[in-house]
Amino acid sequence: MEQIIAPETRVDRRALLAVGITVVLWASAFVAIRSAAQYFSPGALALGRLLAGSVVLGIIWLARREGLPPRAAWPGILGSGLLWFGLYMVVLNWGEQEVDAGTAAMVVNVGPMLIALLGGWLLKEGFPPRLLAGMAVSFAGAVVVGISMSDGGRASIVGVLLCLLAAVTYAGGVVCQKPALKHASAVQVTTFGCFVGTAACLPFAGPLVTEIAAAPLPATLNVVYLGVFPTALAFTTWAYALARTTAGKMGATTYVVPALVVLMAWAVLGEVPGWLTLAGGLLCLAGVAVSRGGGKAREPGNVTSTT
Repeated sequence: MEQIIAPETRVDRRALLAVGITVVLWASAFVAIRSAAQYFSPGALALGRLLAGSVVLGIIWLARREGLPPRAAWPGILGSGLLWFGLYMVVLNWGEQEVDAGTAAMVVNVGPMLIALLGGWLLKEGFPPRLLAGMAVSFAGAVVVGISMSDGGRASIVGVLLCLLAAVTYAGGVVCQKPALKHASAVQVTTFGCFVGTAACLPFAGPLVTEIAAAPLPATLNVVYLGVFPTALAFTTWAYALARTTAGKMGATTYVVPALVVLMAWAVLGEVPGWLTLAGGLLCLAGVAVSRGGGKAREPGNVTSTT
C-alpha cells in the first residue's frame, strides 16, 4: 500500500511544477504579444509563433525518438491542433487588437469554466463542489482584474466576441487533448498538435514574410520567444500535467495567469496596478488554492505514464 501512494505523490508534485512553468510562461506571452502586435497582423503573428514552436518541438521529438502517435490519439491531436494551436491563437491576437488587455483577459477567462463543464459532461470527470467553488472565486477575481484595467469599461463589441470565441476554442482544444494523452506522450501530442496548427495557419505565410522584412529585430525576437517558450515549452508542460489530472482542475489553474500578468506588467512595463487590480489578482490565486485543495480526488486512470 505504501509503495503505491509514494509514486502518486511524486507524480503530483511533478505535475504541479509543470503547471507552474506553464502559467508563468503563458502570462509572459501577454507582454510579448503586446510588443509584437504593433508590427504583425493576427494571422502572421500566430504562424510565426507556431513555426518557431514547431521547429523546437520537432527537434525534441526527434531527439527522444518517440515515433508517430498511435492512431487512437489522432482525433484529439487534430481537434486540439485546429482549435487551440490554430484558431485560438489567430482569434486571440485579433481580439486583443480590438479591446484592451483587461477586457480580453476577463472574457478569455470564461475558458476554464467551459473546460470544467465540457470535461464534466464529455469526459465524465464530474462536477466536484470544491472545483466549482474555486472556479467561481477565481472567475470573480478575473472579472475584478478586467474591470480595473478596462479603461472605464469601454470595449469593442467585435473584440469582446472575438475573445469569447477564443475562450470557446481554448476550452474545446483542451477537452480534445485530454483523451489523446491516454494514448500518446505529452511530447507527441504537443508536437503534432503544433504541426497541425502550423499547417492550418499557412495561408498567412505571405503576410508573415512581408511583415518580418519590415519589423524591427526586437519584434521578430518576440515572435520567436512566443514560439519557443509559451508554445513549445509551456504547452508540453501543460500536456504533461493534464495527463495526470482532470481537465477541469487544469483549467482552473490558469486563473493564476491574470494575476501574474499584472505583476509582469508592473515590473516590465512600469504599469503600477491599483488596489482593485491587486485585489482581483489575490482572488484569482485564492480560487486556484480552493479548487486544488481538499481530500483525495476521484481520478481513475489519470496518472497515466505518457512520458
